[in-house]
Amino acid sequence: MLKHLCAAACSLFFTLGIHASEPATAPYHFTSVRIGGGGFVSGLVYHPTAQGLLYARTDVGGAYRWDQSAMRWTPLTDWVSAADNNLLGIDSLAVDPRDANRVYLLSGTYNVPRVGNAAVLRSSDRGAHFERANLPFKMGGNELGRGDGERLAVDPNDGRILFLGSRDAGLWRSEDYGAHWQRVASFPAVATSPAASAKNSWRRQAIGIVFVVFDPTSGAPGKPSSTLYAGVSTQETSLFRSTDGGRTWSAVSGQPVGLRPNHMVRAGDGTYYLSYGDEPGPDTMHDGAVWKYEPAAQRWTDITPLPREVGMLGDLGLGYGWGAVAVDPRDPNVIMAATFAHYTPKDELFRSTDGGKHWQEIFARSHFDYSDPVWVREHTPHWMASIAIDPHDADRVWFVTGYGVWMSTDMRNADHDGDVHWQFQDRGLEETVALDLVSPPQGAHLLSAIGDLDGYKHDDLDVAPLQFTAPPRYANGESIDFAQNKPSLIVRSGYLRKPFDPAIRAAYSEDGGAHWQAFASEPEPSGEGAGTIALAADGSAVLWMPRGAAHAYLTHDFGKHWQTVDGLPAHARVLSDRVDPKRFYAYVGRFYGFEGHSTQVLASRDGGAHFQVIGGALGERLTHGSIAWVRPAPDAAGVVYVGGEGLGLLRAHDDGGALAKLGELADVRDFGFGKSAPGSTAPTIFAAGQLGDVYGLYRSTDDGAHWLRIDDDAHRYGGQRLIIGDPRVFGRVYFASSGRGVFYGDPAETKKP
Repeated sequence: MLKHLCAAACSLFFTLGIHASEPATAPYHFTSVRIGGGGFVSGLVYHPTAQGLLYARTDVGGAYRWDQSAMRWTPLTDWVSAADNNLLGIDSLAVDPRDANRVYLLSGTYNVPRVGNAAVLRSSDRGAHFERANLPFKMGGNELGRGDGERLAVDPNDGRILFLGSRDAGLWRSEDYGAHWQRVASFPAVATSPAASAKNSWRRQAIGIVFVVFDPTSGAPGKPSSTLYAGVSTQETSLFRSTDGGRTWSAVSGQPVGLRPNHMVRAGDGTYYLSYGDEPGPDTMHDGAVWKYEPAAQRWTDITPLPREVGMLGDLGLGYGWGAVAVDPRDPNVIMAATFAHYTPKDELFRSTDGGKHWQEIFARSHFDYSDPVWVREHTPHWMASIAIDPHDADRVWFVTGYGVWMSTDMRNADHDGDVHWQFQDRGLEETVALDLVSPPQGAHLLSAIGDLDGYKHDDLDVAPLQFTAPPRYANGESIDFAQNKPSLIVRSGYLRKPFDPAIRAAYSEDGGAHWQAFASEPEPSGEGAGTIALAADGSAVLWMPRGAAHAYLTHDFGKHWQTVDGLPAHARVLSDRVDPKRFYAYVGRFYGFEGHSTQVLASRDGGAHFQVIGGALGERLTHGSIAWVRPAPDAAGVVYVGGEGLGLLRAHDDGGALAKLGELADVRDFGFGKSAPGSTAPTIFAAGQLGDVYGLYRSTDDGAHWLRIDDDAHRYGGQRLIIGDPRVFGRVYFASSGRGVFYGDPAETKKP
């Protein structure tokens, strides 16, 4: 949780001088709404010599450094702007073994045309500040193989030299601390071949080179290492070695084939341990192995803790994939390994104290502390793609999961038939992705729909609550709404994923979200997804556009009866008027992800039964820009606000007339309303957009005539989404980041209640 971060802040690296062209500012405190973990921590890296120096990387939420004295994580990438949002997916992390202050991030979330290229973010002060080295290719911090690694490595004998394994552009080398990079043309072509890719349910993705490992004994301090290894995610020949500092490469003889390597670690005695899976993970892995390689003897030994058993039930994965292996830096015979994407039975962590000859199951003798946050009780460790053993404390062991990190401080108890205890160490590490937020005028101040975690009712913003009370319990919450004139009535949409049991994808609560009841039925079967849902101002009707459905639907009895809505395009986002229960709205806009549809806003004045495109002055204005977000006025019937690229922030009546542009704010990505300022009747408006040359989060208390910037260059969180104000607390704003969870902000002069 981030406490008391002033928006007039003072990062030495990111703060710019004040110029006349910069917008006026208002100091704010921003704090994480505490959920606790919630996302995939894809890698952990200890510094080998600096005591307690541990880093974590995540697939969409940036990187963190562990603060042992405070027992919490410090976020390192909150300075990333909305324009560079793609850099918050960290595909690899590396430390300089000889310089504890240097840390490197290989940043790039997706390897698709619509996003920018990757970058290496390099720091010489443990991540307090970064310099950026742009790369001529993309990475995939949130793609298949994101738990593999580490792709980025620093020469332990010469910190100037780094190697980087890309996904589709081969091997790269730097000799100036990561400032400039050159491709290693001699690396085998298999790294960029179709064999080094994999397909998930969406598309085929390049995996490429998944780790680089140096042999520190092949050099000396100040003399670069001559021997290093690189592994390619392919079932063909996958492990390659160079003995001339990376100039030439050859396949390691005797290596196993038929599985993809994902991790390689070196023990203190020069032995290497590798974990393998038939798929790169994390989606699926049905088969795998753990191998021991002794270079001096040119000997490979299969030390897999469990017999290989190829799965027969598809995604259920009855076979044992292996997604991580680790070795105690102080004892080369102590190894740990984890099964991966295994559900029947559940994944297990194994430990050996004799170099892999014998193994013991750790979870079978483990106790997990579920007291904080309480919701982790309903989740079991999975996607264990990284294990970290403290170089200075063999009892301290970490492993990652798809929802956070667990730590033990008594691991060696297992070596004497004792119990191992685990704590969920998520303080400061918030990685949820919110898909919708609401702040009703009474009851809980914040309710959310959260990707992968259903949703939460936050009565206390600093306490991680249990997820919404079942039934139903969703794997993915997508949309939530309340009745303005009956705010204890709330509806939400969400869905479960295969292979779990199906559930009605909409639910309602009559007590402010404390208890829920599934709708009686769904209007039609459709693909995975829940879509958006809206509740009439008096709670008399629910409008639902299920994702993947051909039509939107209307019900007056929570799903006992449905009627097809006329005039709405598929994929439209639906919302309700906050005053008139007969009015509903819908829109399709580029930033909502529907690039194939025209930008338009639609309105219904007959309770949602029929919709028409809003024309007039608003319709004409929409031909000159793209909609990012639409919200109904909080205090007037038939009035909508529209924000977007090339539009700024507009206000219009639902007949398209009385169009007004609210100030000079441009390229508005999202906005919302909060409590009026003292002495004013105008709702406070919060918006993410651009004023002059500065993109940021802004506030207006005079209907857009004047705007104050309330964020700062050091705390931009990859941009703000789902922006809403609190209708009961003046100045309070809530927003979702792209992967850093949910935040709330209060004016700096406001004392926290």
